[in-house]
Formats: sequence, structure tokens, C-alpha cells
Amino acid sequence: MSREAITEDVTVGREASAGARPPVITDPLQHAAWDSLLEAHPSSSVFHTAAWAQVLHETYGHQPAYLCRFAGERLEALLPVMEVSSPLTGRRGVSLPFTDFCAPLTSGCEEARGLYHLALEHGRRRAWRYFECRGSAQGWDAASPSLTFYGHSIDLRRSEAALFGGLESAVKRGIRKAEQQGIRIEFSGELGAAKELRGRDVPAPMGAADAMEVFYRLHCRTRRRHGLPPQPCRFFEHIARNVLGAGHGFIVIARFEERPVAAAVFFDWGRQAIYKFGASEFAFQHLRPNNLLMWESIKRCALHGLHSLHLGRTSQANEGLRRFKLGFGATEETINYYRYDFAQDAFVTDTDRAQGWANTFFRLLPPPLLRLAGQLLYPHLS
Repeated sequence: MSREAITEDVTVGREASAGARPPVITDPLQHAAWDSLLEAHPSSSVFHTAAWAQVLHETYGHQPAYLCRFAGERLEALLPVMEVSSPLTGRRGVSLPFTDFCAPLTSGCEEARGLYHLALEHGRRRAWRYFECRGSAQGWDAASPSLTFYGHSIDLRRSEAALFGGLESAVKRGIRKAEQQGIRIEFSGELGAAKELRGRDVPAPMGAADAMEVFYRLHCRTRRRHGLPPQPCRFFEHIARNVLGAGHGFIVIARFEERPVAAAVFFDWGRQAIYKFGASEFAFQHLRPNNLLMWESIKRCALHGLHSLHLGRTSQANEGLRRFKLGFGATEETINYYRYDFAQDAFVTDTDRAQGWANTFFRLLPPPLLRLAGQLLYPHLS
């Protein structure tokens, strides 16, 4: 079904309350000034932007159905939703697919409650199996988490010395070892080119598209090591074009003797950066490239006036990754996901599938077959 049909379907029969415009469903991809509207919300993130919506829509065909309330030309409230439709896994609403967290933008519980109720109405009309929100259910009556993850964030509003002082001693040793072994860090994009952080001459930074190719090769090897298929290459190509190309992020590459041994993708919006993807060569981990890569990224974000760096979600089963993030002086929180099942008319629990029998199977696949598996599977996932 077209985006226009989805939008028209949800607004049928709704009337404006006294003194306020009613919530509507909007496609941010059809709204030229969408990202400008978001700038008025201090809690907005890159995941609320049209750039991220474009990535999800172009890669997988997910249909935007963003629940909004406008006041004149201002965006007063927002609950971003994508409709995911699959012949294998059914139709559902997700806020948002392949997104660590994406809390609604509202002025309080009452406004959030109205958006959640509208989403459920829309979901019933569209015959969704379930509706899932990631990161917040403030104002959603009787909501109980389906899954819980760790989240970690670093306050960047400190001097470089204070930031370094907040690192655990093992992390500091890893940074020094990487420097002594000759690990070199380079950034893609304009901000990375604007400041040489290492105090030495380095080649001109790669563009986002070229840097993403380097990252993707490492990503495929890392996913195979973890027993998981990689996301399709086009997913990362769309990120490079729509998110990084719009100035909302950068790629960091760690090299040893010119060979890429680790890389990461960061998003930024407003005063917040988000560590979204990381990958590395296992054979070079003893050189601690990830320690230096993360430290130089922290310095870079602070240098350019960002206030915080979020390190993304972490499975509660992944204690090693949790310790790595805590080692950089991060503050820990919980990130809750909420899933409302329409058939049961209730909130349900889900299982964190970080590890299972499938991991062993995927580790055995040759790289081309593993990439093919990702191309075939991810359009049905969220």
C-alpha cells in the first residue's frame, strides 16, 4: 500500500479537541522541512530525522507512519513509527526498526498517552500483529517491558584531561599500547578533516562512501565471527548517502601498517553523538585498536562541542561489551522495549536472541552465503 493510503486511513473519523489540532499521521519523506522542525526539540535524535527514515524505507521498503501533532508550523509532538510488512513475519508497527532507542517527543504523559492510543487505533485498522516501542513508554497505561538492554552514555562537557582521567586503567593501558604499536586513526567526512587529532601527518581522510566500504568489509568478518549474517551492503550505502552525506555522522578507521584493523560508524545530531556500529579484525585485537579508536572518537566529539556520546544498546547477555563501554567512564542505564500484541490485547515479553543454535550455523557458512543470508533475512526482521 502507498504511503498516501496509510496516511489517509489513520485520520478517518478523528475530530479536533477544543483549542488544539488533532494528531495526524505524516510521512517525513514528503515533508521538505522535517529536520528543521525537529531542531526545536532538545530531546530529538538522529533516529527521528528524515535521513534515518529514508535509510529504512530505501533499504527495506518499510512505510513511514509518523504520528504527529502540529501547532501552526511547529511540530509539538511526535511518535515515529514504521510499518513493517512481511509474508514471513507478518505486519507490525515498530518505533523504529533497526534502531537502538527512539523515545517519543512530547510535553508529558498525557500527550504521549494520546499518541500511543492513536498508534493502536491505526494498528487495528492496518491489521498489525503487534506494536513495538523502543526506549520509553511514558504515559502508556499498564505498559511492561518485553525486553531490557543496557545503555551507556558519556558526558563530554569536560576537559580532555578529565575525560582521560575517567577511563579505567586497563583502557588507558590499551590506548598507550595501540599508540606504541603504531595504530593510526583517521576520520571520514568534513569534521574529521577539520582537525588533526594525533599530532602527526596523516593522509587526507576518505569520503563517507569509500570509508563505508572499508567498514563493511570488517563488518562482514565481525558478524561471521559472532555467528550472525551482516546487514545488506545497500543498508550501509544508504546510511553513507542519507545520514553521513547530510552531515549527521562520521566513520572512524584504525589502521596498522595501512591495513584497516578496526572501524566504527557514529551518528550525530544536535549536541549528541551515537556510536552505532563497530567492527574489527580479531587477529589484531592484541594491539588494542578499539581502545584508541574509541578514545580518539570521544576526543573528536568533545572537540566539536558535542555534549554527550551514547554508546548504543548492549544485550544483557554480553558482559564483555558491557565492560568495554563502562571502561570509558560511561554512565549505565536500562533501555526497555515494549510490545503490545493485538491478538492478546496485552503487553507481551520477548526473548533476547543474542545467542542460540543459529549462531553456530551462520559461523559455518562461507562469506558469500552469509552475505546472501543477510540480504534474504533482514527485510523480514526489525
